[in-house]
Amino acid sequence: MTALRQRMLQDLRLRGYAPGTQKHYVAAVAAFAQYHHRSPDRLGGKELRAYLLHLLEKGQVGHSRFKIIISGLRFFYKVTLGRTTELGFIPYPRKHKRLPVVLSREEMARLLAAAASLKVLTLLMTAYGCGLRISELAGLQVDDIDSSRMVVRVRQGKGNKDRYVPLSPLLLKQLRTFWKTHRVRPWLFPGRDPKRPMSVGAISEAIRKTRKLAGLTKPATIHTLRHSFATHLLEAGVNVRIIQILLGHTSLQTTAGYTHVASNLLGTIKSPLDTLPQVR
Repeated sequence: MTALRQRMLQDLRLRGYAPGTQKHYVAAVAAFAQYHHRSPDRLGGKELRAYLLHLLEKGQVGHSRFKIIISGLRFFYKVTLGRTTELGFIPYPRKHKRLPVVLSREEMARLLAAAASLKVLTLLMTAYGCGLRISELAGLQVDDIDSSRMVVRVRQGKGNKDRYVPLSPLLLKQLRTFWKTHRVRPWLFPGRDPKRPMSVGAISEAIRKTRKLAGLTKPATIHTLRHSFATHLLEAGVNVRIIQILLGHTSLQTTAGYTHVASNLLGTIKSPLDTLPQVR
């Protein structure tokens, strides 16, 4: 590891960035340096502009990935190098507002019914039943399941914040069934190496295969289950502020986006076409 990379990692740790974010930020700077075949501290605005235009013109990265690269480069120049003159060459991209993909309750039931193993079924039920991000799901420990209080502790979610979510009685029953055959600590869903949790990649692959077996045409990821959790709660009449807390959203505006896809709310809106006088 170079001294520069080590310094950037130390800067990230000191500011409490999550391990995943540290990895992505460092990789973004490394890719930038590799593109120009020079150490990144010897590159400036001209090289930044050329690299970012290259990524956009070649269509090599999606909008979300591009935002991560931008943030990583900005952190490197502003914090690690203490150089702010280059920041003007790293503009934040315009936000693309896209509605989340949501499974209907029937589609959700089909997905669960298609699970190929007890572990995958329990994994998907936990993701949907608690509205978890994929990293939160992977990081669950056996001791996070509090059956006496009927809550699940979510450790160090986005923004390094802990939170509690309700434990469904149906999920508790499923978890107990799963525990009878998978008595491994500390991880609730251990990987091939029992000492380590199931990887994010393995979880993504499990839901990809299950979606295919279920015959669903919608793209379905663990985050789709999180979207479905929030939307189904909203459709059931749960206050959006409560949903914000359950999801661990910092901003209520983020949670309010689910009102755009809640079918029962949309169904109450009368089209102006239906209010026109009858045309003979």
